[in-house]
Amino acid sequence: MSPLTRQHRTRLMKLWRSAGWPCKDGLEIDLLAAGMLRQVEDAQGREQLRLSEAGIAWLAEARQQGVRALSKHDRLALRFAGELMQGGRIVWRELSLRAQVEAAAREVHEPAPLWPDSPGPELPPPHAWRLARPDLFSVRNTSVEAYLQPQVHEVKASRADLLSDLRHAAKRQAYEWLSCESYYLFPAGIAEPEEIPEPYGVWVLHGEIEDGRFEQLRPARHHARRLPFAVWLALAKATPLPRDDEDEGPQAPLQEVPE
Repeated sequence: MSPLTRQHRTRLMKLWRSAGWPCKDGLEIDLLAAGMLRQVEDAQGREQLRLSEAGIAWLAEARQQGVRALSKHDRLALRFAGELMQGGRIVWRELSLRAQVEAAAREVHEPAPLWPDSPGPELPPPHAWRLARPDLFSVRNTSVEAYLQPQVHEVKASRADLLSDLRHAAKRQAYEWLSCESYYLFPAGIAEPEEIPEPYGVWVLHGEIEDGRFEQLRPARHHARRLPFAVWLALAKATPLPRDDEDEGPQAPLQEVPE
């Protein structure tokens, strides 16, 4: 038979999290034939599916491979994303968002004044659009737009990466344009809060990524910000990170409906 694919693994995980009600489709046929599933009956004689030892071992191996494939930066970002979600926020990773920044290099041609002594109309500074990809972008889990309080967290796993990022003023402007508060997050000892530009807040991790403690060394400067329509559209197209307690819970057993 053909090798099992990611779709098969996703279905197997869904069955692991559920009560095992069968769908009777091709994916289940493949999993049954490969010995990843076994058919059982409940006390009422209804057919259910249960993972075999081979199926559990396959999921465990795939999970360990995924953990090993993650870089230190990714593991740090996901760990802090979990903290944000526990605090009631919806989190996206590495979104591509268009942001407005100052185009300081662009030449501005002001119109001549209407009268010789008139200073002429005051023009707004020129702007340009930049594609921003924040490591973590989050909003509060609320249905009131004024309470969203969008935040950007830029994650740095090394001092070299942090110093390289600090040289890009336009990148920081883009993050400030997209959010009410912007933060840098890095392991303790990589940098001092005084090295981070003042509008940014600072979070550090003490200890190992898996079980370390996060500490806020400096809050970010807060400013009111409404999400532009382009950002709303990008969020609608993207999928936020799932919470551990929002995974598909176990299906309730079927209830007999009295006639």
